[in-house]
Amino acid sequence: MKGINIRFCLGRGVVCFALVISGCISLPNSPISPTPRFYMLSAINQPEVSKKIHITPGVIIGVGPVKIPEYLNRPQMVTKDKQGILKFDEFDRWGESLNLGIARLMREALTVMLPGAKLTLNPWDPSMAVKYQVLVEIVQLDSDLDREMSFVVQWTVIDVQNSKTVIIKRSEFRTAIIPQNYSGLAKTLSTACASLSNEIAQALATLKK
Repeated sequence: MKGINIRFCLGRGVVCFALVISGCISLPNSPISPTPRFYMLSAINQPEVSKKIHITPGVIIGVGPVKIPEYLNRPQMVTKDKQGILKFDEFDRWGESLNLGIARLMREALTVMLPGAKLTLNPWDPSMAVKYQVLVEIVQLDSDLDREMSFVVQWTVIDVQNSKTVIIKRSEFRTAIIPQNYSGLAKTLSTACASLSNEIAQALATLKK
């Protein structure tokens, strides 16, 4: 009987050890994974954004879609080191899809700069008489937290009612990331989006309804 008990205890010990190794049983002192931090693009108080630009009253402008490179199409914030190697941070993430965040922020900025216009996001209700559509393609978004962010955008304005492309331009922004962390990256990209929106607003104001 004693031999059976010893074999039984040894057997239970082996099973418990296997469960611990496989992760089925957590030990009190096992390390806890960091809690992810989420960031979003936010409106920036810049003189160029607060400046009102005259445009034909009542004109409806559609913003989007915004196209981003596939390597940015993920929740993780993406940076690049001095060797050009990409880093996808598992614990610093965007709170929304980056392309949707850029489109949202641009509409917000354009609404302030073009108070006479009506802004809507793609996709919009087909019954809306959208006059101009702003298409945005992010060509490059390289961020080195120790240095700067490079933001290159190709954007197009289409006269929807006449099915005609009226503006094609390329905008480039290179800005130091301050502070040099992920919060600073979100702020720097927000500032670049505001500057891009200002360029687009200036161009839209030159068009006739």
